[in-house]
Amino acid sequence: MDKDFGPITDAILASYTNGGGMNNIDGSNLPSKRTLATICEDLLQLLFPGFHDSEPIHSRDLRRVTAHRLFSIADRLGVEVCKSLRLGEPDCPPARAEEIVHQFLSTIPHVRGQLATDVAAAFDGDPAAGSSAEIILSYPYLEAIAIQRCAHLLYCHQLPLIPRMMTEWAHSRTGIDIHPGAHIASHFFIDHGTGVVIGETAVIGSHVKMYQGVSLVARSLAGGQQLKGIKRHPTVEDHVTIYAGTTIIGGDTVIGAGSTIGANVFLTHSVPPRSLVVYEENSLRIVDKDKRPEEWVADWVI
Repeated sequence: MDKDFGPITDAILASYTNGGGMNNIDGSNLPSKRTLATICEDLLQLLFPGFHDSEPIHSRDLRRVTAHRLFSIADRLGVEVCKSLRLGEPDCPPARAEEIVHQFLSTIPHVRGQLATDVAAAFDGDPAAGSSAEIILSYPYLEAIAIQRCAHLLYCHQLPLIPRMMTEWAHSRTGIDIHPGAHIASHFFIDHGTGVVIGETAVIGSHVKMYQGVSLVARSLAGGQQLKGIKRHPTVEDHVTIYAGTTIIGGDTVIGAGSTIGANVFLTHSVPPRSLVVYEENSLRIVDKDKRPEEWVADWVI
């Protein structure tokens, strides 16, 4: 190629002088997206042995395979955690990174226990599910929640960057965006899943079912960094179902236990337990699920 790239090089270099935070030149070595992608893949193998492998695993080899995977993940993740910690603490000792990784990996049995309830919730809640194997192999939400549950544990260590990089890796694969800071209890199921957004300070109880396009988001982000650490996203209590396209906003918004939120609802305030929230004749109606339909006329219409 005979083209002269000198002028283009000079122009790009000139743009680097006004990087606006887009450059990381002469700075700390940042966590590697490619490495974390492979770690996420290997975590799925560790969580679901035999489901994310090209070859079957015999029970006689399971201890050896598991130990090898643990060692491999610990070795690579330790390097990335060290990079992450040094963003705020340049002299952070590697021993601290090793301890975080060891504590994280020691919680894998707990994560598997939670994921077992998620698989059960999907099977019980979806008549199209043929088996648990079908759910593990083909339901995108399970991959998203598996990585989020792992990332959440690292988030609780106040580890910069890495938890968010992990959940964004899952987001890019599944279309489901769950922040690692979200607290999600057992028996969680997202049917279909595409377009679901769950914000950082959301709290979700047990036996919650959502459909595609549900958003649990903040009321406003105009405050920017001043909102950091403040609860901005809704709380969803136990045994709640939220249908497709619904948006629920606000850190003080609580969806009471046992409620059902209909499709395409835009909800900005709390509803009591056992509520049914639907649009009817262009109005939002909140009714008591334990009342008979003929008694609903006296209930709140917005």
